[in-house]
Amino acid sequence: MTRPLAARLPDYKPQTTDYLTQVSRYLFLILLALALDCCSERQFDSKTEGAKLLRRDAEWADLATAGKDVEKVVSYWTEDAVLLFPGQPVFEGKAAIRAYVTASFNTPGFKIHWLSQKPVFSPDGKFAYMRGTDELTLPGPDGGTITLHLRGISVWRLDPDKQWRCVVDISNAAPPTPGS
Repeated sequence: MTRPLAARLPDYKPQTTDYLTQVSRYLFLILLALALDCCSERQFDSKTEGAKLLRRDAEWADLATAGKDVEKVVSYWTEDAVLLFPGQPVFEGKAAIRAYVTASFNTPGFKIHWLSQKPVFSPDGKFAYMRGTDELTLPGPDGGTITLHLRGISVWRLDPDKQWRCVVDISNAAPPTPGS
C-alpha cells in the first residue's frame, strides 16, 4: 500500500504559500516601480517644446492675418486670458476677446500679423513667455489706412489637454526706427 507523500515526509509543507509569497513580492515591486515612474517628473525638453510653441504661434498669426475664422483665432487664448493693447481697454476673458476679434475682423482695412521669438519656459515647463513684433493696419483719420509697428510679450500656459494657449498678451508701440 502506498502512503501519500506528506505522510512519508514528516517535514513536507505544501509549496503554495512560498509561491504566493514570491509572486506577491514581485507584484509589489512591479507596482512600486510603476507608481514611482508615474509620479516622477519628466525631463522637460525646452528645445523641442520651444519649436512646438513657435509653430503654434505662427499658425495662430496666420489665422489672424486671414481675418476669417473668429472662433479658431479665439481658441488660442485661455478662458481667463487678458489682452492689453495700446489705446484700448483691457479685454479679459474669452467673451470680451471674442467681441474684440469680431469687431476687428469686421473693420474695413484691418489686418494684423506678428512674429514671436525666443520662448522662455518656467522650470516645470507649464508656462512660457515670448517677445514679438506686430504689424497692425487700421483705418486712418483721412480715410486711408495706417500701419502701427508694435512690440509685445505673450505669456503661454500648457493646458491639461497638452495644448499651449495664450493667457496674457501685451503690446505697445515700437520706438521709431532711425531715420523715420
